[in-house]
Amino acid sequence: MTTEPQARRTSGGPVLRDDVTEAIRVAFFEEMAEVGYGRLSLDAVAKRANAGKAAIYRRWPGGKDAMTVALLKDFAAEVLQVPDTGTLRGDVRQFLVNACATLEDPLTRNMLPDLMAEAGRNPALGDAFVGAFAMPRRDKAEQILHRAVERGDIPADTGLDVALELMTGPVYWHTVVIRSSTDDAYFDQLTNTILKALS
Repeated sequence: MTTEPQARRTSGGPVLRDDVTEAIRVAFFEEMAEVGYGRLSLDAVAKRANAGKAAIYRRWPGGKDAMTVALLKDFAAEVLQVPDTGTLRGDVRQFLVNACATLEDPLTRNMLPDLMAEAGRNPALGDAFVGAFAMPRRDKAEQILHRAVERGDIPADTGLDVALELMTGPVYWHTVVIRSSTDDAYFDQLTNTILKALS
């Protein structure tokens, strides 16, 4: 049994097919991982998605920068999910596992360093990148720490800024910069180190 592709309508505009939107999204990330943000063109994304360039502008009228920010924001909301395990240890460890799983994805691993370098050259893109990707990740970590304070797991005067850096920095260094593998022992050791620093 087959189903018709779902579609949505822009405000006052044409119906947008979800399967075309998804094809463009996948093509965008694949193209960026392959050629980098600076060399990425919407023509190439459209060709890879087997779609017209107009289909991109109907969804992201602001062009490449707007498309990048919107897709990164959606990506971050999708992958940065951390369940409430009921314990600080469980929450921190699951946060680390989820973060590493995202960063170890080949597309993400190739895309993020280039995008961060481009953000340094393009202040507007840099601000958008922080708002769309970096800050949501910190927000998730902050939720974990606030729950821990409410449960009495850590003191209320714990320096949350430093704690947030402890939870977000090491996994990026480990998986993206030095490209080391992760396993249960790594997650246990890093979780123990973070908990000792917070105690």
